[in-house]
Amino acid sequence: MYEETPSRALPGAVLWRAGGGGGTVLPDGCMDLLWAGGRLLVAGPDTGPHPAGEVPGGSFAGIRLAPGTAPALLGVPAHVLRDRRVELAELWPAAEVRRLSALVAGHRDPRAALEALAARRAAETGPPDPLAAEVTARLRAGEAVARIAAAVGLGERQLHRRCLDAFGYGPRTLGRVLRLRRALALTRSGTPYAEVALLTGYADQPHLAREVRALAGTTLSTYAAGAAPSTHTAGTAPGTHTAGTAPSA
Repeated sequence: MYEETPSRALPGAVLWRAGGGGGTVLPDGCMDLLWAGGRLLVAGPDTGPHPAGEVPGGSFAGIRLAPGTAPALLGVPAHVLRDRRVELAELWPAAEVRRLSALVAGHRDPRAALEALAARRAAETGPPDPLAAEVTARLRAGEAVARIAAAVGLGERQLHRRCLDAFGYGPRTLGRVLRLRRALALTRSGTPYAEVALLTGYADQPHLAREVRALAGTTLSTYAAGAAPSTHTAGTAPGTHTAGTAPSA
């Protein structure tokens, strides 16, 4: 079981909940604040597939934060959390996390509690780096990194450093992840593989297949066979896959 709904309090964020179980979590450029097994955790940005079971629990709730927005809220650069799932108490004072955990535990809907927590924190810390939204939009539009750097008035090395802080990896990796997400969405809709490659800017179908293998750890045919509505960090979600079938911050 997986459900999600857009956040009304944080632009670009998504509230979700999921039952436990097997599955694989695929990169999406996002970071999540999680409630699992009575604990507050953070899921960092992924560079490859992760087993959903690495976060134990019978059910999960979370808020998936838009690319580049989590570091300001959490108070740490994204690259510190790359490919990691950590207790929030590793990032914030333990007493504060205990207080927040009690609030979430006492709420009828943990997702709403996480949304309120994140919104309150965002108001206290101020807006994220505005560069992140522009870079994300340009990468989604298929712009080359050199052109993006020129457009935002930075050298490519400067842009890379800013992206490490905002996204957890450089703009080229983020671009690969975002393009893969578009490709997998088209694959789930039944679009032929060659057309998927053309529409998403891959050189050809073999190029698409190599990227699916590198970033998702599976093949296009296996993904297409098992793709179904399914979380970014626990359970299964759009773009994840369920163990025993195939393939979703």
